[in-house]
Amino acid sequence: MFDRSLAMPFHTMNPFHILGHVNTGRTLHKSRLQPVLAIPPSSILLHTDESGKFPNSKKGSGLTGRDSSDSLLSQANAVGIIGGISVISASNFLKKLVQGSSQEGNDCIPFVLCSNPILNKELLSHERNSFPSLSRQNESFPLDHSAIVENLRSKRLFLEKSGVRCIVMPCHISHSWHDEVSKGCSVPFLHMGECVAMELKEAKLKPREAGSPLRIGLLATNATLTAGFYQEKLQSEGFEVVLPDKATMEHAVIPAIEAVNRKDMEGAQNLLRIALQVLLVRAVNTVILASDDMHNVLPQDDPLLKKCIDPMDALARSAIKWVQTAGKGT
Repeated sequence: MFDRSLAMPFHTMNPFHILGHVNTGRTLHKSRLQPVLAIPPSSILLHTDESGKFPNSKKGSGLTGRDSSDSLLSQANAVGIIGGISVISASNFLKKLVQGSSQEGNDCIPFVLCSNPILNKELLSHERNSFPSLSRQNESFPLDHSAIVENLRSKRLFLEKSGVRCIVMPCHISHSWHDEVSKGCSVPFLHMGECVAMELKEAKLKPREAGSPLRIGLLATNATLTAGFYQEKLQSEGFEVVLPDKATMEHAVIPAIEAVNRKDMEGAQNLLRIALQVLLVRAVNTVILASDDMHNVLPQDDPLLKKCIDPMDALARSAIKWVQTAGKGT
């Protein structure tokens, strides 16, 4: 969850128990029993029930679910967030959004976050089915990708009605269906792959070997690599994308993520370092870590981690930039 230091300028609330509520006061409330999440005024956290529907709000909140979604926000510069594979990953993205938009004493931009336990489970099952050793455990959970797309699309429609300025999905695997979900959207629907590719292009990197193309390494789960959207966006900006070979995936990347799942952090660190080294010796400028599982494996001061980038950072910066730019035009 959020660091306590982030809560100082903002309101705090438990995103799993206070639903569809808008804070309007300026008082800081601390909870010793539940984790807290710092949010700015007029930001909303919506957590659907097991049926995938938005619950009616608590008495006095002024919200009654979908029918009154057009009155959720009074600001015209809010960002809409569709939660993905876990609430933790959404919380990590919110931390980046808060830190990035509240620098130099500025207020954090308002946001609406939609979270759905059914969607969480379906996305997790889809990703784990790409792991040979885990796929057998998920045979009892057949996936209907059309249901995932419809679930994501319903969140997008809700966010549009809420009055957000742009929409983001801080989830790698959800981007497998970004084109389908964003089709017909009335507001910009940012793509994490495009955000990363544009930032790398603006960085004006130089090839590590004279006469060679700019190479970008990519580490992710089988499901994300198979979807191919990162490769497509990077290649469209002129980068050569370097992927781990079959041996590295089978003996380093997949075992590293599996080690994380069984809480063997030392084993995960050693395996991830091997996978990174394999890519770096192929003269890549940097490595994109497109997996939430991989980002908390190495310590922050690890030299290898300094050669990696997190797509969530690029997505948060792009959302902040777009909302702030749009706000100046109103």
